[in-house]
Formats: sequence, structure tokens, C-alpha cells
Amino acid sequence: MGLGFRKSFKIAPGVRLNVSNRGVGMSAGVKGLRYSVNSRGQRRTTASIPGTGISYTTTSSSGRKYKSAAQQNRQQLLRQQKEIAKQEELQRARYEVEMYENKIELIHSIHKECDDIFDWQEIASSTHPNQFNQQGKHEIEAREKLNTFKPSFIQKILKTNDKAEQKLRIEVEKAKELDQKEYMELKKTIELANRILNKDVDAYFEVIEELSPLDDLLEFGSGFEFFIDDPMVLEVEFDVQSKEVVPKQVKTLTKTGKLSVKDMPLTKYYGIFQDYVCSCSIRIARDMFAILPFERVIVHAKDEHLDTSTGRNTEATILSVEFDEITLNQLNFEAIDCSDSMENFNHNMKFLKTKGFQPVNKIVAR
Repeated sequence: MGLGFRKSFKIAPGVRLNVSNRGVGMSAGVKGLRYSVNSRGQRRTTASIPGTGISYTTTSSSGRKYKSAAQQNRQQLLRQQKEIAKQEELQRARYEVEMYENKIELIHSIHKECDDIFDWQEIASSTHPNQFNQQGKHEIEAREKLNTFKPSFIQKILKTNDKAEQKLRIEVEKAKELDQKEYMELKKTIELANRILNKDVDAYFEVIEELSPLDDLLEFGSGFEFFIDDPMVLEVEFDVQSKEVVPKQVKTLTKTGKLSVKDMPLTKYYGIFQDYVCSCSIRIARDMFAILPFERVIVHAKDEHLDTSTGRNTEATILSVEFDEITLNQLNFEAIDCSDSMENFNHNMKFLKTKGFQPVNKIVAR
């Protein structure tokens, strides 16, 4: 029950000033008839027959009643303005909740995306017509247009057929240049493919830098470093930057459609964060296996962790997992729980539901 107060002051015969936590009002009248008005604009008239207990009360709202069409239209527009503002508030609330739910969904589905698979053996055996001093695709198309050219009636009359034919000859030369450019690019790609097949580590780094397969993960705040000592094994370190990824608050809609924002329970927060880290790790391994011929990919996830001996945050490894391509490709990525899926691989992870990740040792490449 709320706390309230009310006080009445007599300021003249038959006139009283009423003060309460709901506002200020004034009443006047004589026995059997009384009129009152308050600061909210409500007006009340009470007529009674003394000694009978019979009374009649009428109440009216604030404001004068306008008669002109312009004033009546203005009142209608003001009511519409309030309704529009209300609908905009509800729409903003729906948008906020949809954005929140989408972010949570994205966090849980990072591992479902993957780069196209590169077949370097097939790329290395690619050929181009220029390689055999033959016409390329673009030149063939341009010559076909030149050989089938027939001047129109208007071109004959205006004597512009020579110009039109010359333009087509220029297009043939441009097409030959385009074919040559494509051939030179393919030649470089074939050379790169052969270097990769020969396990040239420098070529591996060139591919990673050129393709930037993990760039879309940067929107989640992750940074990456790549290490190759053995051509068959890739190590990837990534900064999970937890403060920028998982929301600290839960956004929902009330029954009336308004926005409700509450602090996310710690267990839920840590659970989402664990799925995020594991989902990123799987995605990193999938992309690396897709673009380069590694046998194993070792992922080390790093985050800031409080060192209780110094009272300062230090960078620590919170997950270290060694993926092999065969086992990874056997997973149903649409149905797995990313955190649970770590059990399929050699990994170091210590996770507490109420405290989150704890520091672990890195897996050493064998």
C-alpha cells in the first residue's frame, strides 16, 4: 500500500483548500450543494438532500470544450500524436529485443559458417588457352561479334558503318589483353598451388593473408595470430575479448509490448560465453582445413583473467583444443552443442558454471 496524505484548509466561509499527495484542489458551496476542482482539471458537483443520505454527483474532465473546427481538429491531432509516440515506443522495444535475440543466435552459430574448400591439386593442373597460344574466351566472343557484324540501314545512310566496325576491332584487342591478364593471374595461382603442394610454409601464410578467412569474426572482437612450425600443423591464438561480445543484460517484451531490461544471471552469461569460445574455435579449424592442407589445427583461446596473487588482470589461455580434420568433418554442425563437442578432441578446458573459464595450459604440438 502506498503512503499518502491529505490536508484541508478553510480560506473563506464555505471555501476550502485541499492538499494531498495527488495534487491541490479547491471546494466551495453550502450545505446540500458543493462544487470542487483539482489541479488535474477534474470538476465535481455534488447535490444532496440533508438528512436523507440521497445525493447526486457529476464529474467532468479538464479543459474547455472548443467549438471551432480548427480547435477540435487540433485536439484530434494531439491525440494522434500521443498514439504515434506510443506505437514508436513499442516498435523501438520490438527492435531492441530482436537485435538482442539475433546477437545471441549469432554467438551460438559462428561455427556453422565455413569458407569454400580449395582443391590445390586441381588448381595446380588448371590450364588457359593462352598457355597454348590459342584464343581466350574473351577474344573468341569479341571476334564473333566482329565477324557477324552487318551495318544497319541507318549506319549505311549516315556512313558510320566503318566507325562501328573499327570499334569492334578495338574491342577484340581489349579482349585479347583481358585474356592475357587472366592467364598471368592464373599462372601465379598455379605457381602458388604448386608451392602449397610442396609444403612451402611461406605460401601458407600468403594464402591466409590474401583470403583473410576469419575477418568476419572481427565483429565479435576477436584477434588472431598464426604459427606454423610443421607444415601439417597450424596453431592459432585468438583473443576472445569477452567484454565486447556477450551482452550483460537480457532484453524482453512485457505483456503490454514495452521493453524490459534486466541483468543477465551469471550462470547464463558464462554459459553463452563458453559456447561463443567453443564455436569460434570450431569455426577457425573448419576454415583452416578448407583453405590449406593441414592435418591438425590447434586453437588457443586467450582472455584476461584476474591474477589473485597480484590483483591485476593478465592474459591467460582459457581453452586449448587440437582438431583433426576427419573427426571435425564428422560432426553435425547444425545440431551440436559446441561446448559439449570439445569432448571429441584433445583439449584443455576448465569451466565453472558460476565463475566461467579458468586458466589452463596450452596443448603442445606433437
